[in-house]
Amino acid sequence: MTVAGAVRDTVETLRAHVADLHAELPRNGLVAWTAGNVSARVAGADLMVIKPSGVGYDELTPDVMVVTDLFGRLVDGAHAPSSDTAAHAYVYRHLPDVNGVVHTHSAYATAWSARGEAIPCVLTMIADEFGGEIPVGPFALIGDDSIGQGIVETLAGHRSPAVLMRNHGVFTIGATARAAVKAAVLCEDVARTVHLARQLGEPLPIAQADVDSLYDRYQNVYGQS
Repeated sequence: MTVAGAVRDTVETLRAHVADLHAELPRNGLVAWTAGNVSARVAGADLMVIKPSGVGYDELTPDVMVVTDLFGRLVDGAHAPSSDTAAHAYVYRHLPDVNGVVHTHSAYATAWSARGEAIPCVLTMIADEFGGEIPVGPFALIGDDSIGQGIVETLAGHRSPAVLMRNHGVFTIGATARAAVKAAVLCEDVARTVHLARQLGEPLPIAQADVDSLYDRYQNVYGQS
C-alpha cells in the first residue's frame, strides 16, 4: 500500500520534520544507540509517520521514515516500523487532540519510573510545563497496545504531557510532534534536578494555587503571541 493524492505532500513534509526532530533526542542526551522514537499524526488521514525499528540516528533521513495507519500497520516505507508503534497508534486513536508522541529511556526520568514514583511538583518548571506531578503509568510489555492503554489511562485527568511508564521509560504527547519532543527534554531536565535536590534533603512542595497560576501563565501568556 502507498500514500497517494493530496496526503502525499503532507506525508513528505512530515517525514522531513520527524527526521529532524529525532536529532533532538541524542542532542539532548535522551537516548542511547537506536532506542527512542518520535511520531507525528498525518492531518486529514488516519496515518502517522514514525521512526523505523533499529535504525541508528545518523541514518534517519526523511526517506527512511515509515508511514503506518492508526493500528500500526505499515502503509508506506521500506523498513519495519518502531517496536513502539502500537503504543503510539493507540494514543492517536484515543486522544484526537494529540498530534505528536515521543518515547525515550532518558536516564533520570527512567530511574524514577524504575522506582514507580511520580516526579513531584517542586519546581516552577514542572508547574509550567506539566501542571503538577509527572505521573507513573503501569508496567506493560512491548508488542501490543498495552503500553498505549496505560499512557491514555494514566494521563486522563492530568495536565501533564509526560508519563513515566513503570520499569520502562518516558512517553510524552503534544499538540505537535515538536511540543512532544520539548516535553521529553524538560521531563528529563526536571527529573535530574529533583533527584539532585533529594540528595540534599526533602524538596519543598509548591502550593496548588501557585501551580495553577504558573501553569496558566506559561501556557497562555509566556512567549510570543
